[in-house]
Amino acid sequence: MENRTASVERVTKETKIRMTLNLDGTGKSDIHTGIGFFDHMLDGFARHGFFDLSVSVDGDLDVDGHHTIEDTGIVLGTAIREAVGDKQGIRRYGDRILPMDETLVLSAVDLCGRPYLSFQTEFTREKVGEMETEMVKEFFYAVSYAAQMNLHIKVLDGGNNHHIIEAMFKAFAKALDEATSFDPRIAGVLSTKGSL
Repeated sequence: MENRTASVERVTKETKIRMTLNLDGTGKSDIHTGIGFFDHMLDGFARHGFFDLSVSVDGDLDVDGHHTIEDTGIVLGTAIREAVGDKQGIRRYGDRILPMDETLVLSAVDLCGRPYLSFQTEFTREKVGEMETEMVKEFFYAVSYAAQMNLHIKVLDGGNNHHIIEAMFKAFAKALDEATSFDPRIAGVLSTKGSL
């Protein structure tokens, strides 16, 4: 089976983004967004989901990180949707409860073709590194809508903001890896409607 890959380029007055995503990779990444902590989170997403991910962003960081982070989410969601393709034979659903020291995060994914984000946490810091914590929700919102997936992220326990955000990215990666994986028992798409 050929690797499921997508290359997406998005250019606006605020950001220029190039991304390549391979759902059937080994966790290799080459990520340059200009925001160090965000790069670290995307690297964790790639490594723990076994996705090969290349990201290059030229954003208006002289304004702030909002456009860079949100637009990267749009491009990642688009790449996921394109790489998944017709969804023939995939599990469609994936979930993970992931621990990271004192933190415990739940992530659940449904590649149903309907965008929805449920995001439950509260941060106690304005920033981690140079990434504004309020942008974490905006990123996952952008991913869920561009990918046309249901995405639930819920912090069950936690205190350290770095750990909470990192556990979110890793839990999402593990849930997405499961949802995009193949099950030989599935003929066509996993839906009572016959399509997703």
